[in-house]
Formats: sequence, C-alpha cells, structure tokens
Amino acid sequence: MPETEITLERIALIRRLVVAWNPEAHGAPMIHPDAPYGSTDRDGDIANVTGDDEGAEEEHRAVGAALAAFVRHAQLKPGRFTYHNPLVKLDQDRTGDVFRDAGGASPEQITFDVEAPHLALIPHLAVLWDEGLGVPRVDHSAPYGDADLAGSMARILGGPAEEPGRLHHAMQPALQIFLRYADIAPGDYA
Repeated sequence: MPETEITLERIALIRRLVVAWNPEAHGAPMIHPDAPYGSTDRDGDIANVTGDDEGAEEEHRAVGAALAAFVRHAQLKPGRFTYHNPLVKLDQDRTGDVFRDAGGASPEQITFDVEAPHLALIPHLAVLWDEGLGVPRVDHSAPYGDADLAGSMARILGGPAEEPGRLHHAMQPALQIFLRYADIAPGDYA
C-alpha cells in the first residue's frame, strides 16, 4: 500500500475542509465541490496556507490522499463540540446537509455530541477521489467498504446499531468535527 505524506500544511488544509452530504444511494459525507476549503477560491485558500501560488491543483489532490490517511490514523476523544456551519453560505443545490430543514435552511451553529460509535466508524470510511467533482468523498454506495450498510456498520461496531440510518447520517457532523479537532502528527501514513 502506498504511503501518503501528511505535512503541517496538509493538516491545516484538512481542518478547513467543508463536509457536506451526498444524498445518492446510502448517502455519505463528501467535501463540498464548490468550496472545499470554505470559500469558492480554492487555489487562493490553498495558497493562504502553503504560501505558494503555484501547484494548487497538485496540493489539492495531495490533500485528498492525506484525508484518506487522516481518517484512518488521527485520534479524537468523544465529547460535545460546537462549530460554525460552513454550508449555510454555500449553494444548497450542489450538496446536501443533514441539518437542513424542510424549508431548505441550515442552522448557523451546530452543537453535536461525537460518541464512541462515530469514532469507531470514521476510520472505516471509504474515502475516494471523485474525478467529476474534483474533491474527495466517501463512497455513497459502500460508505464503510461494503454495500450492506447496516451489516458493515454492525461488523465495525461489534453488533447492530440501534438506528443505523440515523447513525450513518450523523457522520456528516461527526466527520466535520473530526477533521477540525482530531490529533495527528506529521509523517508518512499508509
């Protein structure tokens, strides 16, 4: 398996990633295609972190690979977290948001309890690169590596989840929090 380098700059970019919801098939977290780092100026967002105006496309792809390693190796303790919802200012027609109400509005502040089941599932998220959208996303057909959503979740959790659909939808805020607050040291990761 190839190794991926996670640098301090890539950690900083991962912390800025905007997690949205892809409603296709089982649904799954995805990085917002129009504003992966919070604004619609992807290359400018990357340059603000790296200090390099050249090579934004290559660095963006490298962040996609680093994201896959990050979800497998970073560590976070359960707890209650609050964050500003970056999806409120972005195009609602391009992605979903599990917090969006029937009228299409999303709350500006999200308070969410990240619990042990979320943290057990995150390392198993099937992160891949979406060529069409140009961003990393979780495989919506097999979010945890298997098309049987409830079965794969039960295998990871050591037994069936009480409400697998609800737990799975909660992976959008859980992953957003994980990317912002989980700890990982720079280095090479499989």
